[in-house]
Amino acid sequence: MKILVVATHPDIENSRVNRVWLEALKKEKNITVRFLDEIYKENKIIDIEEEKRYLESADRVVFQFPFYWYTMPALMREYFDKTLEYGWAYGPNGDALKGKEFLVAISVGAPEYSYIGGGYNNFTITELLRPLEATANAIQMIYLPYFALFDIPRLSDEEIKESAYKYIKYINNEDINHRKVLERLKKENKESSFIDL
Repeated sequence: MKILVVATHPDIENSRVNRVWLEALKKEKNITVRFLDEIYKENKIIDIEEEKRYLESADRVVFQFPFYWYTMPALMREYFDKTLEYGWAYGPNGDALKGKEFLVAISVGAPEYSYIGGGYNNFTITELLRPLEATANAIQMIYLPYFALFDIPRLSDEEIKESAYKYIKYINNEDINHRKVLERLKKENKESSFIDL
């Protein structure tokens, strides 16, 4: 499986998590990393055609960023706005990404328990990521369960290093796409409790 990680972090030098994740990802042979802040450091103008080529060549696309104010940093927003063009990603004949997998990987400063109903933030991460899920739906990609690391300021360096291994293992796991699990079960002719939709 060819994995593309599109990442952004406005202050990568002071990042405790994303910097470690990027270093680990770059060592993986099946993962291509596009760190937008490095690539577009000078003029911040997204090379739309080049980014489309990377998206087209991937089976699974991971969008990695720190979770700022319940959303993504500005450069990632710009990437979505410019790259996912009408007629290419959506609209008439806009099916270039159809069937590819869409996964979000985020670092979160607050503890996980603050992202529940009644918690400090009052909404779950799943609820707050709905716009990205809607985007994946609009461009006919398969939205997968997110990967998140919470409570960053209170984690040790060792815990952050360990999170990079967990992250890589997670995004390489084909079974997080439930459709593939169902297809495999059908091929194996095994009885399962899943409802065949």
